[in-house]
Amino acid sequence: MAATPSPANEPLTGRHRVVVIGGGSAGISVAARLRRAGVTDITLIEPSDTHWYQPLWTLVGGGQAPLGASRRPEGSVIPDGVRWVRRRAESVDPEARTVTLSGGEQLTYEYLVVAPGLQLDWDGVPGLAEAVGHDRVSSNYAPQYAPRTWELVKQLKSGTAVFTHPATPLKCGGAPQKIAYLAADYWRKHKVLDQIRVIMVIPDPVMFKVPAWAQVLEKVAARYGIEVRLSSEMTAVDGDARTLVITDHAKGTKETIGYDLLHAVPPQSAPDWIKTGPLADPASPLGFVAADKHTLRHPVYGNVFALGDVANLPTSKTGAAVRKQAPVVAANLLDVMNGRSPSRRYDGYTSCPLVTARDKMLLAEFDYDLKPQPSFPLIDTFKERRDMWVFKRYLLPPVYWHGMLTGRL
Repeated sequence: MAATPSPANEPLTGRHRVVVIGGGSAGISVAARLRRAGVTDITLIEPSDTHWYQPLWTLVGGGQAPLGASRRPEGSVIPDGVRWVRRRAESVDPEARTVTLSGGEQLTYEYLVVAPGLQLDWDGVPGLAEAVGHDRVSSNYAPQYAPRTWELVKQLKSGTAVFTHPATPLKCGGAPQKIAYLAADYWRKHKVLDQIRVIMVIPDPVMFKVPAWAQVLEKVAARYGIEVRLSSEMTAVDGDARTLVITDHAKGTKETIGYDLLHAVPPQSAPDWIKTGPLADPASPLGFVAADKHTLRHPVYGNVFALGDVANLPTSKTGAAVRKQAPVVAANLLDVMNGRSPSRRYDGYTSCPLVTARDKMLLAEFDYDLKPQPSFPLIDTFKERRDMWVFKRYLLPPVYWHGMLTGRL
């Protein structure tokens, strides 16, 4: 049976054993594991009535999946027995152990799990907020725009296509590149790639931080004739003029380029109320939540844990990382609830399924030390493979819905 939210006028009195902020993959996964472990008083704060499987949006933008396949009602994924408060969290007072909600009411908690995800800072690039969704500008980072990406790709027969990556940490760090490869492969198969200038803007000095996969991606970009601008970012957009500014931080130069298609990824950060609150890591200029990188426990407030994109961890922010973090948080929270020290450790595992063509994919899996951590030891994941593409498109979604979100995986 699908969960229903508490009525907006229902008083939220009393102390709650566990409060989870965020009904995305991280919050739902932890709540499900705690329920399976026998915790009966769990309250989940999530304002949205829709749950999105965001990794599919790249394939939506590439014309390989319908948007509806990435969407389910939020109530359908909330574990039985978990109380759903459909409101926004607006602040946390870890000394008083309270969460203030939209509307002004407060929840009191004994233990807190913080997993609200990131916010998309469209205003972080001058002109982007006004241009996205118009002026041949799209982004697979929002469900209302991902289908538009595919329409723009199909329509383009000649001109300049630009694909950007912000200079901030972001969710699914490989997605800005994947759509460039999907588009270029489509144009090549339709024999128009030679008439299209493809530019990919990457803020880092390398295409990927793990050298072995970076070398493969360099060859992929070269195969499509993509101009790769390293150590660079888009710093302005003029939708009316269809121009953008690329700033090369290594050379200290700026270049204005006209575009006929722009796939823009906005800068990203912690929600504003997290940034300005006491749970934020002082070392994080983007306001990510402080957390021990192995136990995922807050270094100051021992009854608070953080995971997912909002946690300030030195690894890529992906759903695969959440899959490994959730059991660590659940186990360590149970340890603390029972008077023990956290016993489980997260090694920084993350995974980037790098789609390089309409039927090929690399699966990059690594840990904090950038050491490869293959889930399929007998498969060479340093080669583009069709079976890996099938795995992403057809196997990972049901694993997500029926395994990860239910606490079984």
